[in-house]
Amino acid sequence: QVELEESGGGLVQPGGSLRLSCAVSGSAVTINHAGWYRRRQGDKRELVATISAGGSPRYEDSVKGRFTISRDNAANTINLQMNNLKTEDTAVYVCNAYVRSGRGPWDDYWGQGTQVTVSS
Repeated sequence: QVELEESGGGLVQPGGSLRLSCAVSGSAVTINHAGWYRRRQGDKRELVATISAGGSPRYEDSVKGRFTISRDNAANTINLQMNNLKTEDTAVYVCNAYVRSGRGPWDDYWGQGTQVTVSS
């Protein structure tokens, strides 16, 4: 079975940095496209960044120039480097990936999320 687990969240002051990691586990997994979403308290989930199977990134406007999404295919991780964090970045960050195990069917998987709090 395939599982996604996020790590790297925490408390940081405005202007600080955090690096989130999404580890995809399973037997002989292959990750196609993937992305990071976030959900602020009392709000709906929004897309933060995506990365294609070939490594092409796309970003929501508010994080352009500050966040970088990347992937390590050997390690089966999807990472999000967050720099110059702002209070409005505070949210639960959730990893999403389109994954198959071996030659099984492709499916959409979600992690449980990791809390990022930006506060002075």
